[in-house]
Amino acid sequence: MADDQTGRVDSWIWSVRLAKTRSAASSACKAGHVRVNGVRVKPAHAVRAGDEVRLRQEGRERIVEVARIITKRASASVAAECYVDHSPPPPPREEKVAAPVRDRGAGRPTKRDRRSIERLLGRPSR
Repeated sequence: MADDQTGRVDSWIWSVRLAKTRSAASSACKAGHVRVNGVRVKPAHAVRAGDEVRLRQEGRERIVEVARIITKRASASVAAECYVDHSPPPPPREEKVAAPVRDRGAGRPTKRDRRSIERLLGRPSR
């Protein structure tokens, strides 16, 4: 492909698998989440090799440098060759917090516990 080739920024973001769908890439551009060389761009903005694309998604900013322009969605290995990733590493994932376990006899009594207490106190069952 020629070095002076250009393509739409939303199509390129989708092609290199930075967005799941082209409409998602287009929506990100319209919402102002995409910047090319520091400027907010519309979906039809032309992108060239050497441009810096910043994409904010899912609370994280992806900073990539365009190495090659592609317009069709490619495999992940081919897509990875089309840009140089300068993004900071993602924050560590928080481990799932275990649900607190109630010790037996602590807290609110269960239905079974309530019935045995009522029997012990001699109250009539409902």
